[in-house]
Amino acid sequence: MRRFSIQPRDINGSSAVISGDEANHIQNVLRLSPGHVIQLFDGTGVAYTAKIESLAPGKIQVTILEKFQPQTESPIRLVIAQAMLKDKKMDHLVPPLTELGMTRFIPFIAERSVARPDSGRLTKRMDRWEKIATESLKQCKRNQTPIIGPVLSFPEVLAFGKTCNSRILFWENSRTPVRIPEPGNDLSGHQTVLVLGPEGGFSDNEIEQARQADFLIASLGPRILKAETAPIAACTIIQYLFGDMGNKYLDKAPGIH
Repeated sequence: MRRFSIQPRDINGSSAVISGDEANHIQNVLRLSPGHVIQLFDGTGVAYTAKIESLAPGKIQVTILEKFQPQTESPIRLVIAQAMLKDKKMDHLVPPLTELGMTRFIPFIAERSVARPDSGRLTKRMDRWEKIATESLKQCKRNQTPIIGPVLSFPEVLAFGKTCNSRILFWENSRTPVRIPEPGNDLSGHQTVLVLGPEGGFSDNEIEQARQADFLIASLGPRILKAETAPIAACTIIQYLFGDMGNKYLDKAPGIH
């Protein structure tokens, strides 16, 4: 079944209106017609089964057949704080991190960040990242759109970390692994922030600031990962240990065992 995004404000009881790019895609690319059944998601975790009733230029009227909340969100709220990377590397990070369950993406400027776009370019890039994340939701069948931004300084990232239940900064010179949780240590509902550096890595000064801010300075193993690989590895490890990719959740999930 085809999936499309819709804004909650465009849903009114048992009827809804699809507009903008999604309407254009339905009409002019997929050429769906009245009677087709589709799935909608509103970015808040809610999904809908709907039937197309009528089509007009840039506007599609549908009837809501079913409202439900799929269990595709991780039990932990995973925030990725990523130092700005060069070229389009940030664009390429958003899809896999969204697929892996990231709930918020915070770009920040580190001491060794080469990419330092001005405010105008940052606004355009964050708008693009939001669109990329929404497109990724269609593929991975998540229904909650990650929050994008705002862009912070490194000290602001450390201050944000104090509002989280767990704080981890990954550094290539660390020899401290992320520990397997103790039995009974359930992090459901907890917010965890993972901080990843730029191409040149973190400075010693930044590492010391993070230690003072009570961050765990952790390793991603003995190999040096590229800046665009490290966030994906970190997110996967944390979801396996504390989220819904490990045995304690997979054993409970429906399907083939």
